[in-house]
Amino acid sequence: MADFAPDDSFDSIALASGGLDSTTVLAIAISRGFRPLPLTFRYGQNHSIETQQVGWIARSLDLPPPLILDLPFDHIGGSALLGSSPIPDEPQQGASQRQEIPTTYVPARNLVFLSLAVAAAEARSVRDIWIGVNALDYSGYPDCRPEFLEAFLLAAHRGTREGSSQSDQPWWRLQSPLVEMSKAQIIRTATELGVDLSLTLSCYAPDAEGQACGRCDSCGLRRRGFEEAAIPDPTRYQNHG
Repeated sequence: MADFAPDDSFDSIALASGGLDSTTVLAIAISRGFRPLPLTFRYGQNHSIETQQVGWIARSLDLPPPLILDLPFDHIGGSALLGSSPIPDEPQQGASQRQEIPTTYVPARNLVFLSLAVAAAEARSVRDIWIGVNALDYSGYPDCRPEFLEAFLLAAHRGTREGSSQSDQPWWRLQSPLVEMSKAQIIRTATELGVDLSLTLSCYAPDAEGQACGRCDSCGLRRRGFEEAAIPDPTRYQNHG
């Protein structure tokens, strides 16, 4: 199933989660002259409020309403973001230093998301795909690494009608402008581009009102990013007493 408000005034597809990174990518795309269609997913995630956030963010950036697709990741399992598994608190060491894959990893999520982004783009004859992976996710999530993006792009060129029919130049362009950025750099970029960061939500365990838990790894990365950027954090955090 899908929710989609007809609007063909776009020239690219952008994966959007309502978080800091993907929202900054939307703003970067606009600043470079693109008008991306936000693509987001209901995949059984505990923090499903993110699809609502994407709608608010799209309106704030004067973008088309998001395309929302339903995926049965909750029937597959394998992640603390699905079902009733507890969300782990932020580890003592930073995510960039961590070697093991965290329990919040969703099996093959970005592989599936990017495949559907390519499908949506090919069906609409656009060639640019935007994604907000960045360097701080590199060590924790295998589907956020540059070599994964390169391998996926090669598969897209060889496994799609548009990609395989281009003999003179590659058809697909995978845009990942944050891949070498820290959280502080991302926050500074978003601020310079006029993004309302109070609309974004990075938390793995927000409450029904969209308040961040302040305890999970994602909240910790976000909080430190604002501190390092020396920019006030507009995040609404839960009061744990």
